[in-house]
Amino acid sequence: MNFNSGILLSAVTFLPLLGSLLVLLLPKDNHKLIRWFSVVITLLTLGLSIYIWSLFKIGTVEAPLMAFQLEHIIEWVPSIGMNYHLGIDGMSMLMLFLTTLLSVTACFASFYIKDRVKEYFSLFLLLETGLIGVFLALDLVLFYVFWEVVLVPMYFLIAIWGGKQRQYASIKFFIYTLIASLIMLIGILAIYFKTGTFSIVELTNNANLIVSLGTLALPVFGAMLFGFLVKVPSFPFHTWLPDAHVQAPAPISIMLAGVLLKMGGYGIIRLGVGIFKNMDGVFAFWGPVIGVLGVIGIVYGALCALVQKDLKKLVAYTSVNHMGFVLLAIGAYMITGSAIALQGAIVVMFSHGVTTGLLFLLVGYIYERTHTREISELPGMGGKIPVIAIMLIIASFASIGLPALSGFVGEFLSLQAAFSAVSWWAWASIAGLVVNAGVMLWMMQRVMFGKAQEKFETVKDATFLEFIAALPPFAFVFFIGLYPAPILSMIANSIVGIL
Repeated sequence: MNFNSGILLSAVTFLPLLGSLLVLLLPKDNHKLIRWFSVVITLLTLGLSIYIWSLFKIGTVEAPLMAFQLEHIIEWVPSIGMNYHLGIDGMSMLMLFLTTLLSVTACFASFYIKDRVKEYFSLFLLLETGLIGVFLALDLVLFYVFWEVVLVPMYFLIAIWGGKQRQYASIKFFIYTLIASLIMLIGILAIYFKTGTFSIVELTNNANLIVSLGTLALPVFGAMLFGFLVKVPSFPFHTWLPDAHVQAPAPISIMLAGVLLKMGGYGIIRLGVGIFKNMDGVFAFWGPVIGVLGVIGIVYGALCALVQKDLKKLVAYTSVNHMGFVLLAIGAYMITGSAIALQGAIVVMFSHGVTTGLLFLLVGYIYERTHTREISELPGMGGKIPVIAIMLIIASFASIGLPALSGFVGEFLSLQAAFSAVSWWAWASIAGLVVNAGVMLWMMQRVMFGKAQEKFETVKDATFLEFIAALPPFAFVFFIGLYPAPILSMIANSIVGIL
C-alpha cells in the first residue's frame, strides 16, 4: 500500500494522543466542554477505524491475501534494524475496531466523573492510543513501547478515581504487569540477538530466522508467554484482575475487560503462534501447558464467580472463565494445527470484549442509582429499571453462550477444537460452562426479581444518553450471534497469513 493509505494507521493510533494533549489545554472548570470534546475524539477515531475496515481486503481460500495491509514504515533506529512499522490483518482489524467501539461507550459512561475531570479524560485518551498501538505494531520494540504505554494511564485511572481499596488494587496491577512485561522483554531481546531483526513480519514469514534460536526457543517462548498470560489473565496469574475491576471506575472496567485483556491473547497468537509456528518442539511442550491452563481458568473462574456477593466481582471472575476459552483454543491449535481453533480463540476475544464491556457498563448504571453492588441488596431491579434490566439479561445470556448471541460462536469453535485435541479438556470446559451459566442465571434471578428495598423506590431507568452508550456493543451481541460470517472470513484470512 502507498504512503497515503498507510498513514491512516498512524492517524487512528495517535488521534487519541492528540486529543489527550488538547484536553490539557481546555479550561479546567468547563467539564461539559472537556467531556464532549473527548467524546468527539473517540467518535472520530471510531469513524477512522470503520473507514480503515472499508479499505481492508479479504482474500479467498483460492487466493488468500497473506500480507499485512495499509502498512506504514519509517526508519527509526536503522543501525539495529528498528523501525516504526504499523500494519493490519484480519485479527488486528477486529481488535482495532473493538478498541475504538468500546472507547466511545466508555467515554460516554465517564460523564459521571466529577473530580479532576481534565486529568481523567486526558489519561483515558492516552490509554486508547496505547491499546490501538499494541494491535497495530509490527516491530517488536514498538509493540513493547505501546504495551508499556497502556500500563501508565491504567494505573492512575484506578489509583485516583477508583474505590476505597484503589491504592492496593492499582499497585498490585502495576507490579504484576510490570514484572511480566520485563520478562517478556527478555524474550524479545533474545530473539533479536539470535535473529538480528525486530520485524514481526520477517519473523513470521521467514521460518529460518526463529530456527536459529535452537534450544533457546523453549525458554524464550516461555518468557514471552509469561508476559501474555498475566495480561489474559490466566490462572494462577489472575489475582490482580478481580481487585482491579472492583476498585476501578465502571468505564475503566469496560476498557480493562473489553480490550486490555485481549492484549494477552493477541500477543500469544501474533508473537507466539505466528513466530514459533515451525518449532514443533516448542508447540509440543507449551501447547498442553496452555490448554490445561485454559481448562483450569474455565472451571476455576466459574466456581469463583459462584460464591461472589459483589456484582462487579462476579462479572470479573466470569472474565477468567471466558478468557480460558481463548487459551483452550490456542492450546488445541498447538496440538492439532487446526485453523478452526484459532478462529475460535479470536471470535471469543472479540465477543468477550463486547459482552463483558456491556456487562460492566450496566453494572455501573445500577451502582450509580443504588450506590451498592451487593447482590443481596439489589432484588426487584427488573421492575424499577426495566430497560437496564432487559439489557443486563441479554448481555448475561450472551455471556453464557446462548445460541443466536455473540458468545455461542467462539465457544462452540473452541470446544470443537478441544475435542479434536484432548477430549477431557472439552468435557471439563463444558462443566465449567454449565457452572458459569448457572452463576449468571442465579445472579439474574436475585437481581431482577423479588421486592425492591424502599430506598430504591425512586430510582430512574436509563437516560437517553445511557441507552445510546450501550447501543453499539448491544447491537454487536446480536450481529455476531446471528451473522458471524463476515468476522469469520476476516479471521480466516488473518490465520492464513499467520500460519
